[in-house]
Amino acid sequence: MFDFEKLDVYKVAKQTNVRLLTVLNNNTKIDVTLKEQLKKAGLHIVLYLTEGTGRFSVEEKKQYLTLSRNAVFECTALLDISKDMGWVAETEYNDLYSGLEQLSKMLLGMFRSQGADKN
Repeated sequence: MFDFEKLDVYKVAKQTNVRLLTVLNNNTKIDVTLKEQLKKAGLHIVLYLTEGTGRFSVEEKKQYLTLSRNAVFECTALLDISKDMGWVAETEYNDLYSGLEQLSKMLLGMFRSQGADKN
């Protein structure tokens, strides 16, 4: 098992992505460009997180945690627009929003726990 697979934040990120991809794959109303951007942003949350856990330098780890959190914000904004356009149901939005909010807090906590770079 890889180290990142043991992290609670990874499990939440993966679970949130599965829910997001399910909503997007079952949705024919949402704009195609926005749908693709949401998929990319959602996957970037997980990919930046996992890539960062493989880094040795604290500053590099923090950089990837920041990128992962930025992708959370991107997903949130895109979901908000999708909801306002009537492309995503309120219940789906609320469920996804909760997962993204939890991820944002977890990633911020990880970032803060890294401290200063010792390298």
